[in-house]
Amino acid sequence: MAFGSSSKIFSAFITDALNRTNAFDLNADTFKAALFNDTGTPSQTAAAASTAYNTGQWVTANEVSNGGWSAAGLALTSVTSQFSSNVYTFDAADTANGSAATLSAVQGCLVYDDTLTTPVADQGVSYHSFGGAQSVTAGTFTIVWNASGIFALTL
Repeated sequence: MAFGSSSKIFSAFITDALNRTNAFDLNADTFKAALFNDTGTPSQTAAAASTAYNTGQWVTANEVSNGGWSAAGLALTSVTSQFSSNVYTFDAADTANGSAATLSAVQGCLVYDDTLTTPVADQGVSYHSFGGAQSVTAGTFTIVWNASGIFALTL
């Protein structure tokens, strides 16, 4: 795979949100971050069904989980969605496991909406590269979200 150094918002997420094809509620839905290895190849332009957790590149065979970081990922907490000075920002508190985990070869994560079931269940919002293989042994694995948010759109 070539997770590379790219972190992207799925174009299907933006299209479905603006066209109201999928009723995303960025203030109330449950969003999760699932960890993945370098086996598949993320695509920003994948069809909505191929961005969902446990489909396409994001199948559980490519997922990295153990004890403290469960399969299907951890829920994002303190989610905020706001518009200010022509910039829309979606953010959350840094995401960390609550108990000791042993994880290896973690290349990045998928952020997905775990609330909606139709038309696409667990549709992906974005994917994030960690810039190379990351690991932890019997400890805490933390995703430190960018200071500008999980994603920001300048209008």
